[in-house]
Amino acid sequence: MEHVLLSVHVLASIVFVGGATVATSLFPRYAPVAEPVPAAPPGAAAPEDGRSRKVALSLHRMTRVYSILGVIVPMAGIALAIAQGRMGEIWITVSMALTAAAGVLLAWQIYPRQRRALREPGDQRALSGLSTVTGLFNLLWAAVVVLMIVRPGDHA
Repeated sequence: MEHVLLSVHVLASIVFVGGATVATSLFPRYAPVAEPVPAAPPGAAAPEDGRSRKVALSLHRMTRVYSILGVIVPMAGIALAIAQGRMGEIWITVSMALTAAAGVLLAWQIYPRQRRALREPGDQRALSGLSTVTGLFNLLWAAVVVLMIVRPGDHA
């Protein structure tokens, strides 16, 4: 059973947490910074600044879906830690705290800011702040990965 839990934990981390971190990181690049430019007449090239509301909407949806599915990661991790008798180890506790912090940041900062950027294009300051919060979100996950590999205080 431990092998199944570990497999689910690692695969869900790669697919769902990885997907959410990529989507949140790319969103500010594609979020519209002004009202959409009217479509160019047939045959004419549309002005292009690299931003795309459609791509931003897709990244916003990916953030939501992968984040919801990402709940599998801590659930499988906790089940695995219980099965292995490791719940009291410091690296597990710190990893759980960092995971909770990342979840809070995602739910109360990143996702709402993405939604606001889609509703109110043109607020460059909001996008700049979103990039900062997203960077912190990614650093939290990087710290969790390091803890999972190094396992300081591991008693096994």
